[in-house]
Amino acid sequence: MAPEKPVASSDAGDETDLAKAFQEVAKGERAAAALENQLSQMEARIEALLAQAEKEQQEVHEVKQQKASSGASKPMEDSRENRSGST
Repeated sequence: MAPEKPVASSDAGDETDLAKAFQEVAKGERAAAALENQLSQMEARIEALLAQAEKEQQEVHEVKQQKASSGASKPMEDSRENRSGST
């Protein structure tokens, strides 16, 4: 059998281990908080980009609707004028 350690030194070692464990936990909590902050910032950027993309998509849709309602012959007339004007 292994010789037993004196009780006093065993308690001191346990306290040191416990203190180190608490330090590691605190370090992990700080790292987790920093990651959560970064994720929140990224989420806000993603939401802003999505909102911008949706707005632009809606604008494109509205322009297409306006062109369709103004008549399909007008773009052809414009292209004919461009061809005759370039010769």
